[in-house]
Amino acid sequence: MSGSDRMTAGHRPQGHPPVRAGRVGVLLVNLGTPDATDYWSMRRYLKEFLSDRRVIETSRLIWWPLLNGIILTTRPGRKGRDYDTIWNRERNEGPLKTITRSQCEKLAQRLAIMPEGKLVVDWAMRYGNPSIASRIAFLQDEGCERILLVPLYPQYAAATSATVCDKTFDALKVMRWQPALRVAPPWHDDGAYISALAASIRTSVAALDFEPEVIVASFHGIPREYFDKGDPYYCHCAKTVRLLREAMGYDDKKLLMTFQSRFGPAEWLKPYTDETISDLAKNGVKRIAVVTPGFVADCLETIEEIGVEVRDIFMASGGEKFARIDCLNDSDPGMDVIVSVVRRELMGWVEP
Repeated sequence: MSGSDRMTAGHRPQGHPPVRAGRVGVLLVNLGTPDATDYWSMRRYLKEFLSDRRVIETSRLIWWPLLNGIILTTRPGRKGRDYDTIWNRERNEGPLKTITRSQCEKLAQRLAIMPEGKLVVDWAMRYGNPSIASRIAFLQDEGCERILLVPLYPQYAAATSATVCDKTFDALKVMRWQPALRVAPPWHDDGAYISALAASIRTSVAALDFEPEVIVASFHGIPREYFDKGDPYYCHCAKTVRLLREAMGYDDKKLLMTFQSRFGPAEWLKPYTDETISDLAKNGVKRIAVVTPGFVADCLETIEEIGVEVRDIFMASGGEKFARIDCLNDSDPGMDVIVSVVRRELMGWVEP
């Protein structure tokens, strides 16, 4: 009798439908990606993303006319062209989807030492496909009575980690038989994470044909107002950078913290990546490297925004050498971090 058969065996009333039970699910969730780069695919993706009240807290009376009248008319075409430059044409998908799938597959392989048939590992996207609701349903169909939810964000923010939970709870609200749920906390100061970042930077810098004068750690920004309301994101980013400086033996002039991807006229967390990069070049810094520790997988914001837009700003301002350091992605050190987080959070549910 197989492990799954053993879990479904038991005494049931005559005519009771087949039920799988006794398993534990792990669901990795990242931000998301459009299904394609055409106008309508981009519009659907951007509408879902920019309609999230966690992402845009502006009054709906103000935001809806802007979103539906201007932004969703003009932005899909422009962002679609950006996505087209990084698109995985072999799989016909964005790189974030490719990498997240690979992280899921490698995590399942690394957790294969767990009891046979006990664990099911899956992945989803907060915006776009595969949806969180569809994968929660899949895990329940697989007999998962307990699910570990892992938002793939090292630093917590309401607009990222919390909205993953929101969407998960929305799915649970309509389920008659809800699985028990755990949510993995952020790992901004986890030793495995800091060590992996430090090793990645050392390896990447050693492979360059130049020595960076400055390394910039660029995080995705959030509006300053969100921080003022109590979001811990800035503090998490600052702690990551402080610990990374200690691990690398760098001071605050060698390793800088900045924030990218601001949107709209409001003030966001500072210093801004683009302005900092420009100022560095104008003040005589000729060689820099940029690392993006807040992203566990390369995506539009790292490959195109940092690797193209920010690079162009640096070079136009007088810089000479620029390097973008890859995210941890599905590398062995990157997987060490995810495995460490998942194994720790599964304790008491599944033991090796």
